[in-house]
Amino acid sequence: MVGWRVAVLCLWVSCGSAAGQLEYSVLEETQRGVAVGNVAADLKLSAAALSLRNFRFLSSHGEPYFGVDLASGSLVVREPADRERLCETKATCVLTYELVLEDPLELHKLRVHVLDTNDNSPLFPAGDVQLHVPEFLMPRARFALPNAQDADEGSNGVLSYSLSSSQHFRLDMGSRVDGSEYPVLVLEKALDREQRATHRLVLTARDGGQPARSGEAQVTIVVVDTNDNAPVFERTVYRTKVPETAPNGTVLFRVQASDPDEGSNGEIRYSLSNSTGAKLQHYFHVHPRSGEVRIAASLGPPETVLEAYIEARDEGAFGLASIAKLLVEVTDVNDHAPEVNLMTLSSPLSEDAAPGTVIALLSVRDEDLGPNGTVVCSVSSGGPFKLKASFDNYYSLLTDGPLDREQVSEYQVLITASDGGSPPLSTRKTLTVSVADVNDNTPSFPQTQQEFFVAENNGPGASLGHVFAQDPDLGKNGLVVYELLDIISEEQTASSLVAVESSSGTITAKISFDFERLRGFCFQVEARDGGIPPRSAAVTVSLFVVDRNDNAPVILFPLPRNGSVPVEIVPRSARTGHWVTKVVAEDADSGSNAWLSYHISQASDSSLFRISANMGELRTARLVLPTDAIKQRVVVVVRDHGDPPLSSSVTLGVLLSNSVPQVFPDFEDAWETGGHLSAQNLYLVIALACISFLFLGCLLFFVFIKLSQSPGCCSQSCCRSPEELRCGRKMASNPCMTSATIDVTTVERLSQTYLCRASLGLGSDNNSLLLRGEYSTADLRNVATGVGLNLPISCIQIRNRKGDHPNVNAMVSKFYGI
Repeated sequence: MVGWRVAVLCLWVSCGSAAGQLEYSVLEETQRGVAVGNVAADLKLSAAALSLRNFRFLSSHGEPYFGVDLASGSLVVREPADRERLCETKATCVLTYELVLEDPLELHKLRVHVLDTNDNSPLFPAGDVQLHVPEFLMPRARFALPNAQDADEGSNGVLSYSLSSSQHFRLDMGSRVDGSEYPVLVLEKALDREQRATHRLVLTARDGGQPARSGEAQVTIVVVDTNDNAPVFERTVYRTKVPETAPNGTVLFRVQASDPDEGSNGEIRYSLSNSTGAKLQHYFHVHPRSGEVRIAASLGPPETVLEAYIEARDEGAFGLASIAKLLVEVTDVNDHAPEVNLMTLSSPLSEDAAPGTVIALLSVRDEDLGPNGTVVCSVSSGGPFKLKASFDNYYSLLTDGPLDREQVSEYQVLITASDGGSPPLSTRKTLTVSVADVNDNTPSFPQTQQEFFVAENNGPGASLGHVFAQDPDLGKNGLVVYELLDIISEEQTASSLVAVESSSGTITAKISFDFERLRGFCFQVEARDGGIPPRSAAVTVSLFVVDRNDNAPVILFPLPRNGSVPVEIVPRSARTGHWVTKVVAEDADSGSNAWLSYHISQASDSSLFRISANMGELRTARLVLPTDAIKQRVVVVVRDHGDPPLSSSVTLGVLLSNSVPQVFPDFEDAWETGGHLSAQNLYLVIALACISFLFLGCLLFFVFIKLSQSPGCCSQSCCRSPEELRCGRKMASNPCMTSATIDVTTVERLSQTYLCRASLGLGSDNNSLLLRGEYSTADLRNVATGVGLNLPISCIQIRNRKGDHPNVNAMVSKFYGI
């Protein structure tokens, strides 16, 4: 059964901070978790206030037996306390703790009385007792019996003794100086060794607990019949004082006993009696012959009285003995310097702290007693500080004037504690008090604007740079954190693009930037210190994305149609430098990454064509020879100037012919090369030549018919719409179309490159020919002549895909005759 009772005594003392004392009582061996009392309620505080005010539960000796539950404010048992182990033979067992609260600073003292329970049975340290009693002793002879020891206190430790029944002996009690009693065996009836040589009795010791506990020792009495005189001490009580620092071997007493017997019956040997407690027997050493009593071990704490018993026994047969009492009083010596313990220190201290502000709480103690343990504290420093005594050797260190951090930023406060011994002992403790600055400075950036550059295709999390702001304040007032101000840039928030590390100001990318989509944006970074209230400043950061060569050139013209290779027609009469076509390409990158160069990587005849590296114009490199193959294939590679360079290629088909074929040949065959012809290829060439001659004959016939007729052209309102070109009037005499419509269109950003479409009236409305060239009229004539078109160009329309060409503001319609 666990029980507890609480007694609370609160004494409030004004000493710069509130202070008081709480007292509780609890039974020893109380189980863990049992509440002894409510500290928060007794301090007139709520349980939540303990955490808010940084409550601390301090023990001067580090005992783990009690603690304060911050959730309920109760003093609870952490470990069961054994009073006998904690306080040994002390009459009262008290554990002392300090309670510290901050904001405002308060100190309270807590004393827990550990109450005794009857958990120890009486024990006889000496064990069984054997007495030798001469048969000639008269009744009323007394023999001291050993005391039983009970570690409990109060009624639980009060012992009563009883003796088993005997017609020769009875039990009596002897008294000591301090009022305690010990058992004495009294002879009631003379002994007769011849009738009974040995008597065995049982000595029982009972304590006063409920229920009572007991212990037993067997007393054996051996009856002897000679040596009828026992030694007698000069004094029954020997008393002395000894300092606590007395070394081992110091002589305390020289006892003397006499025995009138002669011979061995009168020779005396001295020893500690069994009545002396087992623990005390380790403190003393008795010389068996001289009777000198010396110190054998440290005598323990000062101001205690040690009680021992010395026995003088003669050396006769079944030697007789007598007992004298030894009282040793241990006196205090000033052998401990004062201890100064810093309970709490408020440092750094704000320079605007008012005079009288509590800076530190100190406790001083001295293990010596009396004047040797009386401690006085003083402060010595050049700063505005003073000490104020609290209670029970507690002191508060307070400010005694204004502080100025700009003049002195740190003080070394020397605390001196001296005791009242002779000579006095002292201890010095130095406290470092730093003066903290107030938040009177705003963070500042070296520049109001900063620029950073990042190459595109960066990895998310890549560092872009960092911003830095200085704040001359100290501590949190000078601790700068950085925050990204979320500004919208091109329909995107800055926080979705970049992040700022709050402590270092490092700016990192959240995404991979694409120069072709986003070339730069601005945002702001705010630097804010940790003062109250905080101060802040902002810097504008401009981030520019640097292009990388991550886009290959895109060929805009010529483009394959329906998977077929684009075909260009070159007359065999073409001269060196004849313009074949122009390869048009663009690159989404910028700078040198978008600078394009054109090269021929493969060709049926590498000597027949050349291409300008910068313009992409494909021209003949020499005269066309009769032996050159009709079908020529040229692979043009467009390469940019990036590092590493990227490229694209296009395959062109070139038809060498003296006339315009009705159907373009298939250029997906194997490549043809001039020079060596097999027999089968020779037959194919001859057949093709025959077909070509027939075709030319027909063509000349139609041309002759056309020339023989008067040229009827379209009306002057030739071009009716910007999307298509039509002839306004048809030839009445000939159902075939004798006109050609050429559509000249600009290509993307190249201002001098055009697509020309000529519709030829060769008896079919589906015949068409793709031509490319400059937009001038003379060049268009040359194009028509180069492909063998001896036809009038009835209408010319020049336009731009994205609108009118910058150099052409109107539609131009003219008639040209060749």
